[in-house]
Amino acid sequence: MPILSIVIPIYNDAECVKSCVERLVKVSECLVGQDYEIIFSVDPSSDDTYELIIDEHDKNNKVKAILLSRRFGQPQATIAALTCSDAEYTVVIDADLQDPPELIYELFKKAKEGYDVVYAQRRTRAGETLLKKFITFIGYKVINKASSLNIPRNTGDFRIMSRRAVKEVVSMDDRDCFLRGLVSYVGFKQTSVLYDRDPRVFGSGHYNKFTGSLKIGLNGLFGFTTKPLELIWWLSLFASLLVIVLSIVYVLVRLSISSYIPMGITPIIGLITLFSLIQIMMLGVMAQYISRIFDQVMGRPRYIIQHRIGFEN
Repeated sequence: MPILSIVIPIYNDAECVKSCVERLVKVSECLVGQDYEIIFSVDPSSDDTYELIIDEHDKNNKVKAILLSRRFGQPQATIAALTCSDAEYTVVIDADLQDPPELIYELFKKAKEGYDVVYAQRRTRAGETLLKKFITFIGYKVINKASSLNIPRNTGDFRIMSRRAVKEVVSMDDRDCFLRGLVSYVGFKQTSVLYDRDPRVFGSGHYNKFTGSLKIGLNGLFGFTTKPLELIWWLSLFASLLVIVLSIVYVLVRLSISSYIPMGITPIIGLITLFSLIQIMMLGVMAQYISRIFDQVMGRPRYIIQHRIGFEN
């Protein structure tokens, strides 16, 4: 069992491979000598990402890789690599080098103090748009408020975990593979290390600046709390009470003031629109949960590994 395993989900990042390996090897050898492994989890790419990783493996057998059978997505690729790791400590880091590999020194040192999870918490976020920062801020606030979890703000997947923390994370049959939520859920002793996130060194990100962050946020919200369903109940109660109150008021006014009260079409359209919007929102929330129930009940594998390099079995 190696002391340190570094897990890197990667997709269409051929230009990052060489620099990423060089920096990770340097850090690993300074920390644990030759007692380490670097595991790339590759979503099938349109460039030569996988071929370059094979070249790096030929130079250094500490570099390993798994190739998924199709593009399952970064969260699933991360879980796949964590499943293949059996080190005493495991680091998760992206290949784009926005998260500096040199921070692993501090993460490892902190983990050695007895922490099962040490996550890298961003002090600054270079290269990110105001829109993404705003969506991220709101997302963390809503998820932490709605759920019983405490997911640290300004964190990504960059972290170090002990063997027992990794074992518990991969044992959960969670289809969304929202790592930040899963790691918070398993608990244990956790802490953070602050750092300044660098701008992307090569290429461009593969997440849509708006929908990518929104999808991650929805996975975190609907995967770890039932508060939206409770909100539906309260909205339906409010709507029912509103209808009852308006009906009573209308009857009383009609009986006491006039037998004919011209309502007009505007308030009717307004009420119909209000209740239609409430119904659409309710259906949207239920659809989010139903889609997750569908994925879970179908029981399909979260990922399928097509090929491995560097592993004995």
